[in-house]
Amino acid sequence: MADDYLVRIGKLIRDARQHRGWTQSQLAEALGTSQSAVNRIERGNQNISLEMIARIGEALDSEIVSLGYAGPMHLRVVGGRRLSGAIDVKTSKNACVALLCGSLLNKGRTVLRRVARIEEVYRLLEVLHSIGVRTRWINDGVDLEIVPPAEFDMDAIDAEAAVRTRSIILFLGPLLHRMDRFKLPYAGGCDLGTRTIEPHMIALRRFGLDVAATEGQYHAVVDRAVRPGRPIVLTERGDTVTENALLAAARHDGVTVIRNASSNYMVQDLCFFLEALGVRVEGIGTTTLTVHGVPVIDVDVDYSPSEDPVEAMSLLAAAVVTESELTVRRVPIEFLEIELAVLEEMGLDHDRTPEYFADNGRTRLVDLTVRPSKLEAPIDKIHPMPFPGLNIDNVPFFAAIAASAQGKTLIHDWVYDNRAIYLTDLNRLGGRLQLLDPHRVLVEGPTRWRAAEMMCPPALRPAVVVLLAMMAAEGTSVLRNVYVINRGYEDLAERLNSIGAQIEIFRDI
Repeated sequence: MADDYLVRIGKLIRDARQHRGWTQSQLAEALGTSQSAVNRIERGNQNISLEMIARIGEALDSEIVSLGYAGPMHLRVVGGRRLSGAIDVKTSKNACVALLCGSLLNKGRTVLRRVARIEEVYRLLEVLHSIGVRTRWINDGVDLEIVPPAEFDMDAIDAEAAVRTRSIILFLGPLLHRMDRFKLPYAGGCDLGTRTIEPHMIALRRFGLDVAATEGQYHAVVDRAVRPGRPIVLTERGDTVTENALLAAARHDGVTVIRNASSNYMVQDLCFFLEALGVRVEGIGTTTLTVHGVPVIDVDVDYSPSEDPVEAMSLLAAAVVTESELTVRRVPIEFLEIELAVLEEMGLDHDRTPEYFADNGRTRLVDLTVRPSKLEAPIDKIHPMPFPGLNIDNVPFFAAIAASAQGKTLIHDWVYDNRAIYLTDLNRLGGRLQLLDPHRVLVEGPTRWRAAEMMCPPALRPAVVVLLAMMAAEGTSVLRNVYVINRGYEDLAERLNSIGAQIEIFRDI
């Protein structure tokens, strides 16, 4: 029995190490021991003390290897500090999860470069592992290799991991080509109110997919005789809806026209990836996509997703609210032009380098330098629109920016049912935000931010907005239970610390 526990503990340690992207030698160095000792521990061939388990858990910053329940992660923020220097934008979270789901189309080996190491990706990897997909971090944990099985074991799917991510909905498009019947857990993710999957169903029914939702699962049945005979018109120009239609069309033996498609950044990255798989896609960057499907995809592919415009916006907002001079490098400018036009109207002092290409060879990047500016509230309201309009996910950052500007700004977040409500959490930090209805917030600035202790909002972007305000507030603030931030940002606290912030990660004892 003791040997069995050692094997189980060793497997937990190995999985946690691989999630962090460390080699056995790197873990050994952090513990002050040898690589051979770590190897014996992971194989269950060495007795291990409670103290060593605790040290390993601390080194790996893992809730998997812990004594009892490690508890949620919190942030302690010493605010009022100026940021300086330069910081690179990471690869797109939303593109990475779409590409992970897109890898299910391929019978060959897929390598994705510089994958975002975030909780959303980890949850999807847990789901992929459970159905038989082999994945491993390579090149010192920077890149991700994905090798599918001959057949997916959908009965073994990790439902607990699946319900913690809305991205699981993107399994529908690829899987309808691989099996006639399968089940998926309900999609989860941020608490943003009711979000129907009916637009997905309207598109995917054209490929023969019928889904019944019962007992917390989607029960999918595929009729192979059904084929899209005319253009598919999406009833919602949504990103994931467009991605699901693309994934379904990619292995449809014929030409599929998708109208009212999103042309947003993650959709374009998925199109570029499909082209690397041998699928021809016409109209990339427009609202009409023509997909020349390939019935069998079996290639070894290597693809580099582009940088995340929403992370770029959050870093720009950090500079604005802390009144700092900061250079944000590798900004995907095509997807931030409207935001920057609004900020220029408000008085933002900034400049940018000439454009250059991302590693995918297609997405245009620049380096942006932002300087302290005297901002005025914009004349028009801030509201999102499908690309090329102001990005839906960038709207919350304007709440903190508007709070730093002179005057009143109306923010109309019409897409989500609950998200605008969470923006009023800024009031606990000295903000003056008035909720007019579930979608509209009136922000009055400028703000004298003050420190506070509070729970993290359950939605990703408002949670980061609260963190940015804490960075601007004199004194020490505490933001509790920041799992939602880790869903969308890789090592955000450490990266902000590298440019002058003072943020400490801690857990309750």
